[in-house]
Amino acid sequence: MGIDTSVFKVAERANINLKEFDTKQDGGLDKENATGVLNDLKEKLSKLQDTLYADNKKSLLIIFQAMDAAGKDSAIKHVMSGLNPQGCQVYSFKQPNSEELDHDFLWRHYKALPERGRIGIHNRSHYENVLVCKVHPQFAANESKLPLMYINEKFWNSRYHSIRNFEQHLTDNGTTIIKFFLHISKKEQKERFLKRIDDPSKNWKFSAADIEERELWDNYMKAYQDVFRETSTSDCPWYIIPSDKKWFSQIAICNILVDTLKSMDLKYPVLPDTEYKTLAESKKRLLDEKD
Repeated sequence: MGIDTSVFKVAERANINLKEFDTKQDGGLDKENATGVLNDLKEKLSKLQDTLYADNKKSLLIIFQAMDAAGKDSAIKHVMSGLNPQGCQVYSFKQPNSEELDHDFLWRHYKALPERGRIGIHNRSHYENVLVCKVHPQFAANESKLPLMYINEKFWNSRYHSIRNFEQHLTDNGTTIIKFFLHISKKEQKERFLKRIDDPSKNWKFSAADIEERELWDNYMKAYQDVFRETSTSDCPWYIIPSDKKWFSQIAICNILVDTLKSMDLKYPVLPDTEYKTLAESKKRLLDEKD
């Protein structure tokens, strides 16, 4: 059972107001049937991944961005659990190290791109450079080696321009890009933080810094809205996924991945005619073997 995910896709140059998005949407589904729906989609996803791997001409890059506790890790865990590990790779980007800071802001992300035939999953991404760095401009100043006074509108427009060109270059060379923003309400984030604090097995997921970033919620929402307007394109779209209900966000994500892979016109390799004679000869030799 599929759902209409087109409503989550951000149109090119769209001015988005995240306050207008319902984070509790469930697509008309109910939680009791969610597991079965997700399993059906995962089975389709697995078959499509097999074709992508065998075709070995294109690749898929999946980007996850979200506020803390929105469910990125669980989405990767549950949606991607049916994939063949040989055909996918996951990168989680933290603060850049000294080597990475000695290069341009896209360098470390370019190194983590998926090869042909593979699925790359980026848990946070190059968008941190226009999200957390925009909320904390001193980070951008440190990374770019520029005085803080130069971290202005011209600077950010240049970064958006670089990102658009980067993604278009990848698209032109066979990498399909899907960008997910897992959108939760501030109320839901509070409840998830409290669960992490109250459950000893989840304490490790919580950091006092999370509360400090939560206080900048409105600044982050503005930064995300700028990102959607500047970088959602027809070739590399953003999807705003309602994520107060994890089970629904996982179904929506899996549904979009299935639809995207279907649209990539993937095919199993067809052998040249000369190879069929070799296959026939090999089959005959095997059948003629004496046990």
